[in-house]
Amino acid sequence: MSKNELDKIQFGTDGWRGIIGFDFNLSNLSRVVVASCQELHYQYFKETNSKKILIGYDRRFMANEFAKEIAFFVKGCGFEPVLSNSFLPTPSCSLYAKKFMFLGCLVITASHNPYNWLGLKIKSFKGCSVDESFTREVEKRILLGNSIQKSKASYEKVDIKKFHLDQIKSKFNLDFIIKSLQKMNLHIFIDSMHGSAANCISKIFEGYDSNTFTEIRVEDNPFFGGNPPEPLLKYLDNLTQVLKRNSKKYFKTLGIIFDGDGDRIAVIDEKGRYCSTQALLPFFISYLGEKNNNSYPVLKTVSGSDIISNISKKQNREVVELPVGFKYIAKKMIQEKIFIGGEESGGVGFGDFMPERDALYAAMILLNGIAENSKYLYETLDEIQEKFGPSFYRRIDIKFPNQSEKDILKKYINNNIPSDICGYKIINISKIDGLKLRMDNNFWLLFRFSGTEPLLRIYCEAKSERNLNQVLEWSQKFINIVKFEK
Repeated sequence: MSKNELDKIQFGTDGWRGIIGFDFNLSNLSRVVVASCQELHYQYFKETNSKKILIGYDRRFMANEFAKEIAFFVKGCGFEPVLSNSFLPTPSCSLYAKKFMFLGCLVITASHNPYNWLGLKIKSFKGCSVDESFTREVEKRILLGNSIQKSKASYEKVDIKKFHLDQIKSKFNLDFIIKSLQKMNLHIFIDSMHGSAANCISKIFEGYDSNTFTEIRVEDNPFFGGNPPEPLLKYLDNLTQVLKRNSKKYFKTLGIIFDGDGDRIAVIDEKGRYCSTQALLPFFISYLGEKNNNSYPVLKTVSGSDIISNISKKQNREVVELPVGFKYIAKKMIQEKIFIGGEESGGVGFGDFMPERDALYAAMILLNGIAENSKYLYETLDEIQEKFGPSFYRRIDIKFPNQSEKDILKKYINNNIPSDICGYKIINISKIDGLKLRMDNNFWLLFRFSGTEPLLRIYCEAKSERNLNQVLEWSQKFINIVKFEK
């Protein structure tokens, strides 16, 4: 393989991903696996004194076969591969590695990417993804062109998913949750989007009244029903139709959505409103903050709602704003005691569980909160809006034909920062990740360019729908100026 081809193997926000059969093939994967094993050993062996490396995989096309194949390369490197005996959510691997102090994990998954993608996530014994400095070293090792003769020796298989579900079950009073939800006449529909969290909630509540929960899109479908397994409203037509069909006058429905590898969550509340973590994080902080007598900080990414900060400050918690990407949250969760950390795209981590986003655990916290409060989710969300809002939020993604177009626009935006937007004076400018222009509390605009794609994401939070539309319209006109100035 030429240096140019090896150069193309680069890690993004969380792992390395590519098109199956092109970028992602066994030849490339074996090189990434060998380099990852060597770097895991170099960085963590002294702390773990272990040579065990866990291998997991999601439900994507060929994921199982790739996982089995890389076990032989892990063995050939002189390590002890332990393979999951079934597809599983990525957080299952993180929790198992943390509990049993494995050297690390290699998870074959492309998360929420389209069906024709596959990838590799690297997890450490700390129970989270490795950071950027680690993956940079892996990339350097790949460029060295090291190759290992794979070993056909046998390896261990373990039910990692069962361990994860048992750990979650031990944290909650399942009987109380079921009875409380029944009293509220609430039916929960779980949409796993044909991903690896399929049937997990049913297994957690196995043996209890099955009428409370219904799981949809649990079948193995390598095309994920025609859409990427990403918990966005535009991909949830199946669920919204099911919720409308089953909602009755004295019977309410709630939808919970998991992404392709079970680390991200979204919800459709009893009013039929789509709730990203912009709404769920405030719920978690409000509910758990009243139960927990600590003052640990809350971590949010730069694109997170101000409502998160407003509630946290009311609880006398420090709020730390970080770049987009859960790896930044995880790094801080490892270093100090953290209450909750979350990102706009659906990832939530709880300091008392593990420094990793886990959609199943978040779903159980949500259900427990509804049960303990004896309030429908929509009621609590409305109360939060009344106390800490109003807040209206939207994100727009703009794609460019190539990287140079993106670079031109990025330079233009940074060199032409306005003093006001639509007559609203800018009172603060943040460059933590992109360019964030603040006009007021609950009122800001963020321009953020993707690090791996020719893509601009424009985020806005405003105090009214009118302000939101006004500012987003302004932002699109602002960037279109570049086309006329080139």
